[in-house]
Amino acid sequence: MNKKDFYFDLPKELIAQTPLKERDASRLLVLDKDTGKIEHKQFRDIINYLERGDTLILNNSRVIPARLFGVREDTHSKVEILLLKRVKNKKDCWEALVKPGKKARIGHRIVFGEGLLIGEVVDIIEDGTRIIHFLYEGVFEQILDQLGTMPLPPYIKEQLEDQERYQTIYSKVEGSAAAPTAGLHFTEYIFKELKKKGVNIAFITLHVGLGTFRPVKEEKIEEHKMHSEYYEISQDIVDLIYKTKTSGKRVIAVGTTTVRTLETAVTKAGEIKSSSGWTDIFIYPGYQFKIIDGMITNFHLPESTLLMLVSAFAGRDKILNAYHEAVKNKYRFFSLGDAMLIK
Repeated sequence: MNKKDFYFDLPKELIAQTPLKERDASRLLVLDKDTGKIEHKQFRDIINYLERGDTLILNNSRVIPARLFGVREDTHSKVEILLLKRVKNKKDCWEALVKPGKKARIGHRIVFGEGLLIGEVVDIIEDGTRIIHFLYEGVFEQILDQLGTMPLPPYIKEQLEDQERYQTIYSKVEGSAAAPTAGLHFTEYIFKELKKKGVNIAFITLHVGLGTFRPVKEEKIEEHKMHSEYYEISQDIVDLIYKTKTSGKRVIAVGTTTVRTLETAVTKAGEIKSSSGWTDIFIYPGYQFKIIDGMITNFHLPESTLLMLVSAFAGRDKILNAYHEAVKNKYRFFSLGDAMLIK
């Protein structure tokens, strides 16, 4: 398939710049993936679309203050870095995006917080991502809390007054460079009502990394390679999924990160297993889903891997038609925007 098959025209004014005052006041477009029927609701109406015995699975990863501003040790020129993920089996090493890249060649050292943290570029890997080794005294996470800022996506130009609005209310496990934004709409009220209704609520972890920031460059989407992200799915979740499925009920994933985690945990024999590790699964039309029966997601960028994933689940034509309706009805798009239920 071609990248251009997933293009749609989006007016810039529909890109949400600030969150709504109330999380669950966002709009909800409901798409029936079998018929293509579309309904326009508010997010708190999600309660009416879930039934007793259904299982709702969410990603509990928490965004770290991953954007750091420093200066080169030798020239004192300004450098900005965005931490993406820890490097496997290398203590205090991170993959990072650096701006400007020409100021971060191998051997260059970057000073943050007047020496509280020092980063040395030790490698440059494909697509220009740097491997940075950090030197510090104390606890890295505490230093990051002191020096770092929230890494909002580049299409958001406004600063958040409340940094917690870029975290889900159930975020727990620190490690993401971007929020699993489909979960931003959930409130304690919604969880309370779903539990009263008998809906199971469960959590997996996937730390959102580089894939969120990288566009698809290849014209043939099959040639695109996803960057790996760390995930965890416990035996309790696996047992709950089996119980849900054997009872004839549905597994509803909140967000594309949850979808990718669940589908990663399926073995070649078609069984889901508890596991942890790194996934680079790329889901696009033609993929056969093994676990999920429904999905809650935000509205995604044109030609993005996220749009390709939801197109694989509901069909490209139905998704693009739904996006056309969303644009016509002035839905708010991307991370801080409105939501979509695909059932």
